[in-house]
Amino acid sequence: MATRILVIEDNAANIELMTYLLQAFGYATLTARDGKEGLEVAARERPDLIICDIQLPLVNGYDVAQRIKLDRALCDIPLLAVTAYAMVDERQKILAAGFDGYFPKPISPETFVQQVQAFLRPEQRAGTASTDSATNSSPPPPRLRGRSVLVVDDRRVNLDLASSILEGSGYELTTARTMGEALRLAREAAPDLIMSDVCMADGSGYDFIQAVKADPRLRSIPFVFVTSTMTSEADRRKGLALGAARYLFRPIESQDLLREIEACLGEDRKG
Repeated sequence: MATRILVIEDNAANIELMTYLLQAFGYATLTARDGKEGLEVAARERPDLIICDIQLPLVNGYDVAQRIKLDRALCDIPLLAVTAYAMVDERQKILAAGFDGYFPKPISPETFVQQVQAFLRPEQRAGTASTDSATNSSPPPPRLRGRSVLVVDDRRVNLDLASSILEGSGYELTTARTMGEALRLAREAAPDLIMSDVCMADGSGYDFIQAVKADPRLRSIPFVFVTSTMTSEADRRKGLALGAARYLFRPIESQDLLREIEACLGEDRKG
């Protein structure tokens, strides 16, 4: 059973980023948008770890911490604070309230999961746990290091996660948030591989791959779809029929993504 982490946060962008990163590394997430709901979810679900914002509606983070630490059923659960305040007196107040640790905002996608798992028991840690272990324990072979990857996605969180995984493994990364920008970058300097989402603001990934395959200078570049929305078998068949080398679903573990990219680049060399 996957380790369960409760995230109590009222900011939609922050909760989306944290849950996405945790899920991408194999953790199950629970969420609450205010302190009252967070306490209810914690009591009902008894997660393995709790991440809690300080500035929350209804019940603030300090009160959440105090109530959790006074509850015999919950007091042993690691409790981590996320805060926009990093002054010394604020840190002391956070720890005095009962938090076991804290992270400053904005969180760093490259180190967030590694920081969280430090508070979990070894058997609770996901197999791909930290960004460092995920990207460094199985690096690409020397012949693939330095290969260039163009990542196309209209969501910054996805680009940040790709950067933390690929750049840490020796790949040279270029990112784009629209199909038009991606085509321009690819034509200026053809990458060794293109990794693209399906849903984009100025068209779809299907439109994008058709434009790539129609360009004689780009058509031989391995093209990989990675998506969390277009996940039916029909979607996958369509992407592959248009010429994609892989059609992958999010969340995907870092090591699995690296293996797929390595395989595509290896196949390209053989071709």
